[in-house]
Formats: sequence, structure tokens, C-alpha cells
Amino acid sequence: MNQSRRARLSLAALAPGLLVGANAALYDTVIDTQYGKLQGYPAFTSEPAGNLTHWKDIAVWKNIPFAATTGGQNRWKAPQPASGWNGTRDAKSYGSVCPSATSGSSEFTIDEDCLNLNIWSPANSTDAKLPVVMWSYPALSTAADALFDGGGMADQGIVFVNYNYRTGSFGWLAHPELSEEFEAVTGSNSSGNWGMLDQFAALKWIHENIADFGGDPEHITVMGQSAGSAASQHILNSPLTKGLIVGAIVESGVRDPHDPLCTSLAENYKTLEYNLDQGIRFAASLNASSISELRELPMDDLIVSGGTFGSTSEWDFTATLDYYAIPDTYYNTLVKGLAHDVPVLTGNTKDESGASYGLNISVSTYLQEMNETFSEPWLSRFLEQYNGNTSTTASAAYNAQWTDRSKVGTWLWASLWATAKTNPVYTYIWDHAPPGQDQGAYHESEINYVLNNLYGTDLPWTAEDYAIAQKMNSYWANFIKNGNPNGQGLTKWPAAGTDETVQHVGNGWGQIPLTLEAKVELFEEWFDTLVAY
Repeated sequence: MNQSRRARLSLAALAPGLLVGANAALYDTVIDTQYGKLQGYPAFTSEPAGNLTHWKDIAVWKNIPFAATTGGQNRWKAPQPASGWNGTRDAKSYGSVCPSATSGSSEFTIDEDCLNLNIWSPANSTDAKLPVVMWSYPALSTAADALFDGGGMADQGIVFVNYNYRTGSFGWLAHPELSEEFEAVTGSNSSGNWGMLDQFAALKWIHENIADFGGDPEHITVMGQSAGSAASQHILNSPLTKGLIVGAIVESGVRDPHDPLCTSLAENYKTLEYNLDQGIRFAASLNASSISELRELPMDDLIVSGGTFGSTSEWDFTATLDYYAIPDTYYNTLVKGLAHDVPVLTGNTKDESGASYGLNISVSTYLQEMNETFSEPWLSRFLEQYNGNTSTTASAAYNAQWTDRSKVGTWLWASLWATAKTNPVYTYIWDHAPPGQDQGAYHESEINYVLNNLYGTDLPWTAEDYAIAQKMNSYWANFIKNGNPNGQGLTKWPAAGTDETVQHVGNGWGQIPLTLEAKVELFEEWFDTLVAY
């Protein structure tokens, strides 16, 4: 990096009486980027609760644009380059969030000029070349959510970046006119993956600019949960991100591509034909006869109840299998080796993807639910293995088959990965229930612990929670640094292999069986009869 791009000391920006030495935190420095100067701030003004040891060194910069506004004529286009600014940009507060991201919350400013990111760095020099992680949030979320605060990960000597991306109709609308526009620019007669292209653009911005914040552009790991895990998986798979990452963390994401859940959970995609048809119907519902007319509509007219994963309505806005950003089906991507050959860390929580903590159902309801999932002869075989023929066993059996399905499916994904890749996959099952709630080890419940940011969430944390967070964060930080979660003082975590085991994290540590061998074989046999996604 030449001198003009290095961070330079600006005495005028320093707080009165603040002494700056050779190893000053970067919030004592004005960062000189290719877009303009940035003033960051201390991530903490006092010691946070928990076990952070380098909190005084952590700087944060918020609301850095990585692309131009997505409004007006940029609506339903690939992200356009960000503009520079004059003077020094104050990076103290979060920027606008994208429409459809927050279920109508008034806590945030919602605007189509929302492609911004936030950086937490513990570096004492712009030459530090620290490992970098890019966090992608789950559905109905935003980078400004305290659950995704990056200070805990930065405490491990890692530069943490989170960002906003388009969702709902703004992020996933396909339409023949849009495909025609897109083909003229890219050569691909497709449309619909605008949110995914935002995710790719954020990664590319990080690669090009993170050295200014003490990060190593050649050592970026992508990481996300649920819809954010889908983002990580698409980055892992896509030819458009070739050479940009050294690892991927996919929390509550991957499963055997034969599993029908792939078509409905966060990683789901639709065919281009399906999404084009939906786009035409969506435009008609708004009395718009062209994309030009749709671009003239107010933002609020395009926010629909089905605009984000997890909602229910006639609209089902989701990713498009375009053979451009997404190179192929998940199954073909695995067996053909189309994904980047980098280490992967992935797993599930106990009470998600069909399993519900505290479930209380009758035998008749159990049988009805199982009958809706399995047809004969599979129904009888699953009922034999998951015996719920009494009021005391029905709920447990129902939950067990869902949790086992996640564990076995993720292990089978790792097996398919190994058919064409040499780098390891580390799988886990999380079972710790955070305090102060009644959903058990619910979907998203591991995030606070992984990011070691319990200080930012208002739950009645205990000493046990802080201890678990320290271990979880250490595993994840080791993976980000080395492509391997193992490290001093941690229970060994082997990579997934032919043995039918998974790493237990949360209420216990170490390898445990996926489930009974007969149940593993049953899921394998059932999946093999289904169409691959």
C-alpha cells in the first residue's frame, strides 16, 4: 500500500489530552481510503461484561458505503460502485437498513440507500494484516442489530465486518425485462439475485479495502447464520467470488441436497422460470406494465408481507437458480466440485428445523404429522425407529427425528463435499439454551456465544454462559485464523469423516454419535429415493 493510502495521524481529530504512540488504536487515526477519509471510534467506552481482554484497542467504523444507492434507476440492478466523499466522514453511527429487513421496526432508518458496512478492528497499525471475517445476518435482521456486534470477535485479533443487503422484492425480484437488461451487462439472460450480488459486492469491497483497517485481504472467512448461512454457502459456491475467501462458516445452513427441507428453509432457491412468472404477477398486482413503472413506485409499495424468508403470503421472494451467481444445483455443485476448495465449519442447533423445545402433542397429532412427511414404506420404518405411541413419548420422538435429520443431513453434505474437495468440513450440534427464554436451543441461539458479545444483549447471563461463550468464540476464532477450530485448552474437534459423529458444543464438548446407526442408515436410504436439489 502506498503512503497516500495509509492511515495517517490527524491531531485535530484526537480527543483532548489523548496521547498517541506507535501502537495507538486505530480510532486515534483518520483512515485514508480510496473513497475518502474516515474517523472511527472506540468500540467500548468502558469495560464490557464478559471475558474480553483487549477491548481498549478495538476501533469501530459504521455506515461505510460499499455500493451506491439501490433506489431509483438502480433498483433491481447489480450493486453500482460507491461514490467518494470530501472531508472526513464521521463513522460513529449505523446507516440506513434495507427495506424488508426488519419487519417494519421503527428502530432503524429504512431506505434504499442501504448498502453500507461496519468494521471492528483491534489493529494498532494499518500494516497489521489480521485475519478477517465477514458476517451475513439471518432473515428479518440488519447489520445494526446488537446481536451481530463484532467487538467480541475483534477481541480475538480478528477484523470483523458486517453489512446490509437487499431482501424481499428488492433483493430477489426476477422479470423478463430485468433479464434482458442483465444480459446486456453480463451475458447471462437471468435476473433475481440482487441480494446475492450485494453480498458478493460487500466481499469484494472488503478484499479491496480492508488493509486500510489492519486486515489481511488475502485471509477472509465468510460467516453467517440461517439466511446469512445461505449467503456464505453461495459465496462458497459461486464462480463470481473465486479467490476471495479462505474459509466458510455456515450456521444452520447446509444439509443433504436430497432433503426436501432444502426447498423451504433459508437456503432454498427457485428456478428462473418460477421466479420470472412471479415477477410478472407481482408487477401486475401493482398495476405496473413495465420495470420502468415499477422503478417509479414509492419504496413502501414494494414492501410486501411475503418479502422476506419466514413470511407467509402469495409472494415467495427468494434466490434464483440462474447458472450465473449460482453455478448449478447444490447436488451438482458438490459432486462436480464447483465450490471453492476451502475449509468449512457448519452445524445446527437442537431446537430448530422442525424441532420445538417444550413440545406437547398427542399421539394422534404425532401420527398425523409423520404421515404428512413420510409415505409408505418409509412411514412405518420411521415410526419404528422414532416410537411415539404414548402421550409421554410422542413429543420427544417427533423432536428427535427432526434433530437427527439435521445432524445426519449435515454429515451427508460433508460426505458429498469430500467427493471432489480436499479441505475438511467440521460439523457441530449446539444444545445450550440461553437464559431468560422458553425456546430451548432455538434457531439463532448460538450467535451471542459464537461472537462472544453477551454484553450487548439483555438476557440474564450467568457465569456458565460467559464460560460457554469463551469456548465457542475460541473455536470459531481459531477456524477463522487457521481453517481449523482446534487450539490450546479446547476439547479436540476432528473433521467430519466416515465415522458417524458430530462435535457436541454448548452443554457438553467433544465428539458424539449422530444418532443410532439404524437411524442414520434409514435417513440415508430415504434421501437416496428423493430428487436432489
